[in-house]
Amino acid sequence: MSQSVNAKSVTRNVGWSVLSKTGTFGLKFVTVPILARLLTPEEFGGVAVALAVVQFLAMIGGAGLASALILEPREDEETIHSVFWANLALACLMAAGLYFWAEPLAGWFGAADAAYLLRLLCLLIPLQLAGDVAYALVARRMQFSRDALWSMISESVAAIAAVILALGGFGVWALVAQLFVAGIIRLAGLFFVSRYLPRLRFRTDSVVRLARFSLGLMGSEVANFVTFQSPMVVISRFLGLADAGAYSAANRFSSIPNQVVLSGVMGVLFPAFSAMVHDRQRRSQALMLSTQVTALLLAPMMFGLWALAEPAMLVLFGPQWAAAWPVLGLLALSKGLLTPCSTFIPYLKGSGHGGALFWWAVGRAVATTAAVAYGAHNGTLVEAMVALCLVNAVVLVGYSWVVFRADQTPFLSGFYRSIRPMLTAALMALMVRYALDHYLAGRFHPVLQVGLGIALGGLIYAALTLLTERPLLKKLADLVRRPKPVILADLP
Repeated sequence: MSQSVNAKSVTRNVGWSVLSKTGTFGLKFVTVPILARLLTPEEFGGVAVALAVVQFLAMIGGAGLASALILEPREDEETIHSVFWANLALACLMAAGLYFWAEPLAGWFGAADAAYLLRLLCLLIPLQLAGDVAYALVARRMQFSRDALWSMISESVAAIAAVILALGGFGVWALVAQLFVAGIIRLAGLFFVSRYLPRLRFRTDSVVRLARFSLGLMGSEVANFVTFQSPMVVISRFLGLADAGAYSAANRFSSIPNQVVLSGVMGVLFPAFSAMVHDRQRRSQALMLSTQVTALLLAPMMFGLWALAEPAMLVLFGPQWAAAWPVLGLLALSKGLLTPCSTFIPYLKGSGHGGALFWWAVGRAVATTAAVAYGAHNGTLVEAMVALCLVNAVVLVGYSWVVFRADQTPFLSGFYRSIRPMLTAALMALMVRYALDHYLAGRFHPVLQVGLGIALGGLIYAALTLLTERPLLKKLADLVRRPKPVILADLP
């Protein structure tokens, strides 16, 4: 790494990453409901299924080589250029295969009408993988502050373009344009920030050496991808594109808090944990602090959305989506249950526990896919979401055991400390839900119900957090004020 890694440097870089995502939060908060009002569930479902296939192939095409670059002891130009051309060659092969096999793939996923979208979106594969090497250089140098502005610009311009096209009556092409505009601007930004320019150099032995290491990381990443994307595929296959569209719209909105916090946190924590691979004490301290902080930030958003899902769905998405409010609420609940696990993937990946990460990721992917498939095959979309919540509750306990065992942290104490913010948020959500059902629903317009619910939830959560997390809040304040690393071991 080009700079030393400590609690303050990690916090600073996480702050920049989160700031870039927070800058687009308000815009996405508006644009997702607008697009949902202007587009049909079938259009949402078609793009969502096609994008899931594209992202899966892009992940395989990259083969984890860029992630391996982050862990290299030094920046070797020939190795870097070799990885770029290997990525690009694999990306082009994947894109060509998807183009020619688009129709049978679309039919197998229960989305035969979306074959033309697969052919078009296959171009995203080389577009995404062309920037992997540049991002790896940014990550290993911990230069996330320089990347933050470009990330915010790409997402903002793409969202605005999508809304303009949707208002102009372009339908599904608004969603397609959003993906390509974001990808092109993001690629330009990565090359600008990293100062990387590809050159015609290729060394086979460097690619083979990195591939041997990266295959283990790729296996776990593929399994994690299946975990997150398999519900969309299963719902499309068993319940049709309309339900897939309802799931996609609710999932896109409920994922905004995760995109704001986790995309920034996880990108920084992987290189940070990698730098601490030989310092177990600092690594353990960073794990607990990052886990508590992400749960502290994310849990109230997700459980609060569960509490206010019914009026929020009507206000944000309109009457045509109002009946899908249980889907939004259950998705938020399922994500809320996993907020303490948000830092586990970068921890296992960066601390050298690739084997544990791989086998756990495979087991989780199988369990998630099976649970959602069972619910969808034997019931409705709501029952599939209930099954997702149940399997995520089991994942929370199992994943925590795997990580704390790898970290040599006593399970019960580590588990309690990590889920305490989540329990506080769950209590807050139950109180807000009770107030909504018994006092607010019959007296106020849905817009006021949402506003009052947010205000009430914020006050309750702030009071409960001051009662239960004062040592953590004090440590965070010290971390911001002090120029030197703080001692994290005495966190409760």
